[in-house]
Amino acid sequence: MKRKLPLILTILIVTALSACGQQAAQTPLEPAAATETAIQPTQPPAATETAQPLPTDSAAVPPPTEAPVAAPASEVSFANDVMPIFEASCIKCHGGEKTKEGLDLKTYEGLMAGSFNGSVLEAGNANDSLFVQQIIEGEMPKREDRLSDSDIQIIIDWVNAGALNN
Repeated sequence: MKRKLPLILTILIVTALSACGQQAAQTPLEPAAATETAIQPTQPPAATETAQPLPTDSAAVPPPTEAPVAAPASEVSFANDVMPIFEASCIKCHGGEKTKEGLDLKTYEGLMAGSFNGSVLEAGNANDSLFVQQIIEGEMPKREDRLSDSDIQIIIDWVNAGALNN
């Protein structure tokens, strides 16, 4: 029995170690045959690597932040960005030989004065500005091509930034 005990212990240790080695060889990177939703780890792009080690606890990982796609709305200028749109598409009817509905878009002051029906612009709130809604819905300009999406976005950003005379 004395000789069998070390032999049995050796067999148990070898068996336990080989079982651990087999489990270690099966990595979570291999997709399970029964499921299609095996989790695949992702490597961060080389450009975003930092000197700080990444946390190992997934709950401690902060959510990714999105980079701004466009310039902040506060950088939209009435004189440099908005007025050229008015000159190209709006002034023929609202400030040239005619001033339809009493809305004069030749100047900032004319726009802010509104039309015969009152204010058309609510500074800081493009959603509640009749002027912006008419442009978004394609109601204006009437006799010109619809404004491009980028021109509409410039006007929306300018209004939401406070419709400043800048």
